[in-house]
Amino acid sequence: MEKLDDIDRAILKILQKDAKTIAKSIAEQLGLTKTPVYERIKRLEQEGFIKNYVAILNKDKIEESITVFSFVSLEAQKGAMMDDFFEQVMKYPEVVECFVVGGEFDFLLKVVVKNLDAYYNFAKFKIASLPSIGGVKSAFVLNEVKNDTHFPLL
Repeated sequence: MEKLDDIDRAILKILQKDAKTIAKSIAEQLGLTKTPVYERIKRLEQEGFIKNYVAILNKDKIEESITVFSFVSLEAQKGAMMDDFFEQVMKYPEVVECFVVGGEFDFLLKVVVKNLDAYYNFAKFKIASLPSIGGVKSAFVLNEVKNDTHFPLL
């Protein structure tokens, strides 16, 4: 896999702030011409450094919701059980992020639902009903202090 140079990193930083920034504007910011910037962006896309372009929605303007972090443990950490869990979680639109974690729990889910009743139904009928679930603990978000989508290019 190709390494990122300083220009690639600068392009990625600009696109993370605003994915609609055109190559001409990026070139002007970096003191380059449009064509090499455009070619670099295409290469970054083709090589998978840029996975997708998305619109980040203001959830507060759309509808009321709550965010819950669900800490999930399996009865045993067997490959087949983990694969089954991954397959099921991918089907649940309420789960917006899923991480395999070390420590007391096996998974951390970021779940967004309409209200506490919706979370109760999600936890009871979807997550806790999966075969192999050892336990679920939940933490309810009271206030979102920071929610950033950029990846820190160190």
